[in-house]
Amino acid sequence: MNNNYNNTLTTEIIEELRDIVGKGNVIIDREKLETYSHDETDAHEYGSFPEAVVLPSSTEETAEIVKLANRHLIPITPRGAGSGLSGGAIPEYGGIVISLERMNRLLELDRENMLAVVEAGMITNDFAQAVEAEGLFFAGYPMSLQTCVIGGNIAENAGGGKAVKYGVTGRYILGLTLVTPLGDIAELGGKLSKDVSGYDLKSLVIGSEGTLGIVTRAIIRLIAYPAAKSDLLVLFKTPKHAIDLVPEILSRGITPTSIEFMDKLSIQTSCKYLNENLPYENCGAMLLIELDGSDPNQVEIDLIETGRLCESRGALEVYVAEDRNNIERIWNVRRNIAEAFKVSNPIQSLEDIVVPISRIPEIIPELERLGKKYNMQIPCYGHAGDGNLHATLVKDPDMSMEDWKKNEASCQMELYQLTYRLGGKISGEHGIGIKRREFFKDLVSPAEMELMKALKRAWDPNNIMNPGKIFT
Repeated sequence: MNNNYNNTLTTEIIEELRDIVGKGNVIIDREKLETYSHDETDAHEYGSFPEAVVLPSSTEETAEIVKLANRHLIPITPRGAGSGLSGGAIPEYGGIVISLERMNRLLELDRENMLAVVEAGMITNDFAQAVEAEGLFFAGYPMSLQTCVIGGNIAENAGGGKAVKYGVTGRYILGLTLVTPLGDIAELGGKLSKDVSGYDLKSLVIGSEGTLGIVTRAIIRLIAYPAAKSDLLVLFKTPKHAIDLVPEILSRGITPTSIEFMDKLSIQTSCKYLNENLPYENCGAMLLIELDGSDPNQVEIDLIETGRLCESRGALEVYVAEDRNNIERIWNVRRNIAEAFKVSNPIQSLEDIVVPISRIPEIIPELERLGKKYNMQIPCYGHAGDGNLHATLVKDPDMSMEDWKKNEASCQMELYQLTYRLGGKISGEHGIGIKRREFFKDLVSPAEMELMKALKRAWDPNNIMNPGKIFT
């Protein structure tokens, strides 16, 4: 595969780009390029500047940019909001960043078919609020919905707190408009609930981290907005007490919308960041359990049964939050944990492991063991209801950077190997990107890796579409 890229955009190439999208939509100023040189990973460690950022306003303009890049062998990096946590939108090889921020419209709300057609650059929260105003619900809810965009959610097959009941983004994508790595435009799927007409190329694109093309538009399935919602905040003595209960809750025939896990350090750090006050002083961990549904009476019954189960299994306290303000207050603490750790402990590594639900209780003791072995704190939080936990490796202030980098890499590999032994994977929702690719190549089977590389070669023969992501 080609790695001999043209990283110097000549005046002629810049003018070609301006002819496609307009002069004001080609950014080459170094100061303005900085914004597009990183995502939410460490900019110092992973950041890389593009030669230019191009802002198309249509699928056709996007296709023309990709055709130009193929003619000149210029690497392309598709970009949504830059809110990713794996380096997936970083232009490691320079070249052109194609930002879809101008393509941000809700094109159609089709109530008869319970779907919407939306451009890839629309902010997910704006989309969710627009359909909620019509009594509809986009259930493929990622945790960072206020900053992320639809195209990025599709590229990463984003998940979040509601995935226990509703699943991740891909479950709601009926169709895609794709600009291929060669600059062709393909319509994949459609306004259909069923489709087995040939290969399922749409599903192959979802979660491919922008390596197989650029999604410019999506057809998204919607459902009715839940009529009732209630949350339980449950306090436990230790993280193990909380985690041990998760498989038991799910085996009772009740499917919560969410079961979010937070250990004490995670809660404490987020509360301090937000100047919030939750009753964490006497507990070692919390579960945030949400239930919703179309029947308020059934939601109430499920809420009571779940609360009683928690109490019977040693919960210290069970708090019910039924009004919107209290629910939002609790969820705000959960949503801001990652940001709080970035502020309080900037040198860290946020991990994204996922294991079968029945194996979740085996993870917590191993995190404690690894923290002691490598002299670091490893606070843990995440989506316990679907086995996706965010263990965060945090540098000890007294540890040298040389020791930190060595310990970080060793601890990551040991954690990943453990995860695979438990039947899990190293990323549940953030992706491989740049950050995890060196570990990924040593963990995935050679046969699986070769299948992925063969697909990449077939779709992207010039290897210009987001090169260096997932594998080198």
